Amino acid sequence: MLDVGAPLPGTSEPAERADAARNRRLLLDAAQQLVREHGVDSLTMDALAKRAGVGKGTVFRRFGSRSGLMLALLDHSEQKYQESFIFGPPPLGPGAPPVERLVAFGRARLLDIEVEGELHRAAELGEAGDRYSGAPYGLLRAHVAMLLRQADMPGEVPLVADWLLAMLGAALVMHQMQVLGYTREQIGDNWEDVVRRVVTR
Repeated sequence: MLDVGAPLPGTSEPAERADAARNRRLLLDAAQQLVREHGVDSLTMDALAKRAGVGKGTVFRRFGSRSGLMLALLDHSEQKYQESFIFGPPPLGPGAPPVERLVAFGRARLLDIEVEGELHRAAELGEAGDRYSGAPYGLLRAHVAMLLRQADMPGEVPLVADWLLAMLGAALVMHQMQVLGYTREQIGDNWEDVVRRVVTR
């Protein structure tokens, strides 16, 4: 059982903060597992409490509501994705050729959208006009642009980075999967083909 209740008396303030952050991450890991296994509709406060082995009240104190939990989970998922392409093992992380990293970047994003698409789509709609000037998108754009430069791609790198990221937009990918009937593997294969054509033209 996770210890995510009130801190023990006499615990120092920095330790409380570190412990709270650790336990919050454990709760969000459990929430992410639920979504990946059973879909976003399965993620309720009750289901998360049961999966994490804590009381329902603890989940409500941490996130306030299911909506708050969803927002926290999306942020958690984004942070893990960012950590994986900045610090993780190759080919997604450092150590692989730039083209292979770009291919892995897209395939990893597609997996996230397949299992957490509603969260990503809601975030994109919520960001609206701020989406392309915000820090989350800026980090993705900078990463893709860096890999394009490392691959010696000719042309306007920032424009191509935006164009490639548009292919990974949650609303478009979910339309391709749910309406047009493409599989994640097919979309991933198309991503790889486009990436290789762009950097070798």
